[in-house]
Amino acid sequence: MKPIQSLFILVFALLCFNSVSAQYGNGGYNNGYGGGGGYGRGGGMGMDRSMMQAGPQGNTSKPKEVPPEETAAKIVEQMKPEVNLDDLQAIAITNVFADSMREQGVLLKNESSSQDEKMEQIKALRESTTKKVTAFLNPDQIPKYTFFMENFKEVKKSKSKKKKDSKETKENKEVTPTTEVTPTKE
Repeated sequence: MKPIQSLFILVFALLCFNSVSAQYGNGGYNNGYGGGGGYGRGGGMGMDRSMMQAGPQGNTSKPKEVPPEETAAKIVEQMKPEVNLDDLQAIAITNVFADSMREQGVLLKNESSSQDEKMEQIKALRESTTKKVTAFLNPDQIPKYTFFMENFKEVKKSKSKKKKDSKETKENKEVTPTTEVTPTKE
């Protein structure tokens, strides 16, 4: 009976030691509370690095930039039926828009020039782009192109305004909860 009792005590002691060492990360896998000196990885209280990243700063990476070619292709796809572009014109105008968008990105990222200088440079770039595009158009397509671009700017402005309005309404809803009043008959 004595050897069986000794065996049970030995197995029990080994299992207890194993669970304690696993809890504090001494098993070599740096899990649990362990890793950095036996009491946490810098976050403490059992938080690992994946939990620590989900704070207020969250993911600090910038949103993925859409390539200018893709944006230009979308604009030309919208323009194609309204201006009656053929395939060759569509390709040429897509390239002009893509080049213009690349230049505009460079101008906007240029930190040596002031805001007013940037606006003037972008205005000059826009005029240059319009001249290049109209060079590819037939005389009857030019007014259609001008009308399309004016409407395109309006659509762009209204989309950004809608985004601002929706943000403001969301903030207002969060700040002041709405209550519905139902009229009562007397």
